[in-house]
Amino acid sequence: MNNYEKLVENNASELIERLLNHIIGQEHFEILFNFLEQDQWAIVSMHDYDEDLEVSIRLHLNDVYDLYLGYYDDEDEFHEIVHPFTEEEKQILPDTLIKLMKKVVEDEQGIRIAGKLIKGRK
Repeated sequence: MNNYEKLVENNASELIERLLNHIIGQEHFEILFNFLEQDQWAIVSMHDYDEDLEVSIRLHLNDVYDLYLGYYDDEDEFHEIVHPFTEEEKQILPDTLIKLMKKVVEDEQGIRIAGKLIKGRK
């Protein structure tokens, strides 16, 4: 198990909090829509270009959330780690963000909003 796998397994809540603090601190951020075959989801992300790292929260159909971490290793191979949210991790998400992500999935269209609008942290 590498460091990123350990990070996701042992500190998923902290990664979620870090991502939320990042998007709330932005003047604007995007909730994107994406799909692959029968799966579709809304996604919010942050990128660490120094480490070639992407951290995302994805909301799929049927209220399924996951934490996604994508990175390049030393041999420049891309790896993905997907961690399904626990019930406790779902409680971290602000109500406003949940509503907006659900709208993106339902409308199949991304949106751009002001970070300051994501209030009402639980």
